[in-house]
Amino acid sequence: MSAYLSIRNLTVRLKNGPVILRSVSLEVAAGQVHGLVGESGAGKSMIGKTLLGTLPRAMEITAGEIWLDGTELLSQSPADRRRRIGATAALIPQDPLTALNPSKRIGPQITRRLVDILGWTAADADARARELLDEVQIPQISRVMRSYPHELSGGMRQRILIASAFAAEPKLIIADEPTTALDVTVQKQILRLIRNMQHRHGTALLFVTHDLGVVSKICDTLSVLYAGKVVEEARMQRFFMRPIHPYSQALLAATPSYLDPEGSLMPVPANVIDAVEEEVRFHDIRAGTR
Repeated sequence: MSAYLSIRNLTVRLKNGPVILRSVSLEVAAGQVHGLVGESGAGKSMIGKTLLGTLPRAMEITAGEIWLDGTELLSQSPADRRRRIGATAALIPQDPLTALNPSKRIGPQITRRLVDILGWTAADADARARELLDEVQIPQISRVMRSYPHELSGGMRQRILIASAFAAEPKLIIADEPTTALDVTVQKQILRLIRNMQHRHGTALLFVTHDLGVVSKICDTLSVLYAGKVVEEARMQRFFMRPIHPYSQALLAATPSYLDPEGSLMPVPANVIDAVEEEVRFHDIRAGTR
């Protein structure tokens, strides 16, 4: 299975400051869901921002390549890179309330990208928006198209962001913790919806999360990050049956079990963290970044 997205030895750092991503490599094939897992601050969202060209100005890419459908992005001009990404990739952000413009109605927020970036007519974009809202199981579509974000529930807003992401039939979608702001019942519905949409459209999906339970429900493969470094990459079945890296083993052990709801939570042992920190220090010394 050939990779639609291939990240090779990507290194990002604060300008004149510490390293954020350390020689990150991963691949996502067409029609595959790849999970990007790690605790807060591990660098998961920074990989998505680097891909989409939205890194903060204080950060810079110092090494690596990003290949998207056979085209290397980092060697292109910023304008060419934006056009390429705009035509082939989309984002499902974490918080639907802040991602949607509170002063604009839902309909124009879905159709704007189709009209402004892809050159669709207003009528075609409106028809596409209604088709997608139906696909994500939004009722009373005409009313929702006229509504403002604050007039809708969190689950409906997230469904709208999913519809917007799939609107232009992108080949790659980055889902940045898209269920974090939702309660558990709605979260399950949204995960099922994303997976079904991804299957129907054959999209490559990079799913960013800190929740191994979520990963087990939606992903085919995963990468485990610690301090901007990939410590393990595996297919899902192998990872949950036989994780190799001690940090991965500790993360699984720290995950609450439905079979033992009253059991004590197991923190990641200090000696495991010390060992991974030593790996990170060794990487930085070898790469000349420390």
